[in-house]
Amino acid sequence: MKYNFDEIIDRAGSGSEKYDNREKLFGSSDIIPMWVADMDFRAPDFITDALIEKIEQAVYGYSMKGKNFFSSVAGWIKREHGWEIKKEWLSFSPGVVSALSMSILGMTEPGDEIVIQPPVYHPFYFVVEDNNRKLVKNPLVLKEDRYGMDIDHLKSVVSEKTKMLLLSSPHNPGGMVWTEDELRELGNFCVERKIIIISDEIHCDLVSKGHHHTPMASISEEIADITITCMAPSKTFNIAGLAASVVLISNPELMAKYKKTLNAIHVGGGNIFGNAAMIAAYEKGDLWLEEALDYIGANIDYAEHFFREKVSGIKMMRPEASYLLWLDCRELGMEQDELCSFFIKGAGIGLNDGTMFGLEGKGFMRMNVACPRAVLVRALDNLGNALERLRVNKGVVVRWK
Repeated sequence: MKYNFDEIIDRAGSGSEKYDNREKLFGSSDIIPMWVADMDFRAPDFITDALIEKIEQAVYGYSMKGKNFFSSVAGWIKREHGWEIKKEWLSFSPGVVSALSMSILGMTEPGDEIVIQPPVYHPFYFVVEDNNRKLVKNPLVLKEDRYGMDIDHLKSVVSEKTKMLLLSSPHNPGGMVWTEDELRELGNFCVERKIIIISDEIHCDLVSKGHHHTPMASISEEIADITITCMAPSKTFNIAGLAASVVLISNPELMAKYKKTLNAIHVGGGNIFGNAAMIAAYEKGDLWLEEALDYIGANIDYAEHFFREKVSGIKMMRPEASYLLWLDCRELGMEQDELCSFFIKGAGIGLNDGTMFGLEGKGFMRMNVACPRAVLVRALDNLGNALERLRVNKGVVVRWK
């Protein structure tokens, strides 16, 4: 393996949200942070080299995307996902959440209904309600170890006021890679009802072996005509702090509405470092991603073995994409605040509270395992010991081998 993912980098004091918010969120700076969805791996060398080249130029004036912007994005999407895009479909956003908000502002009106499918990435709630749109919930259905869409319920909750649906694909926090059949059924319904789909595909490059991501807009021209696709190198290459994402819209009318909002807010230029990093990532990132996915996959294997063989009371949903584990802790019989306290004070681990993704996340926690193996082993050992103390002190039926 060319890249070293075992390296432990001290991020404390660096302005890292993941590390420097521990005292505020968890009450201690000694907590092992496994919450924010960024990796603890060093950024790949080709991205650092591209940034150094810009720094050494020592002129940081207004920048353009550059001649390789489209070719790098299009080449990556073709190689990774088999989807051929056109230059006129491509636009920019500082981040995917920004793109969601700008699309809502440009394509809907205050009071319009927008559908989300909880449990789901928590900013989906904010971008709807903070922009004075009405939230419509179409909860996912948990069957064994995987969530599925409930199209029948969706049909029952939409109305003439429903103008948009926010799709998490692959899904966060559940980790599902939606099948083409699942996406087609949803897409065809939205075509029929003239509902715009914003497809947040930020985790699309982080698909586990045996699964394949299908971009929603690649399924048919009719579905593409109502779809705004949001992608980014930020999760894939651990460069979220560089604020560079792409938005793909094949419908000229929707693209015009998006660009009008983008230009009104004046954030379409990006920044000189984010632009350089994105091009480097998409032109040179194939081997790094292959090795990162192998390492993350091994971390997921380790965690799965731990939850299946070494402890009881917590079930892990194996993600089909991403490095985020959705932990079903309902057998512990705790209220949500007690459950969060157990992980923080009992195990010394900072996770995401499942209810931040919706009330459907009650009894669940989200764990980020994109970290060096030694960190994961220490965190799970802590958890195992905490579960054993729980068994001894409170008689909860759990085991720790």
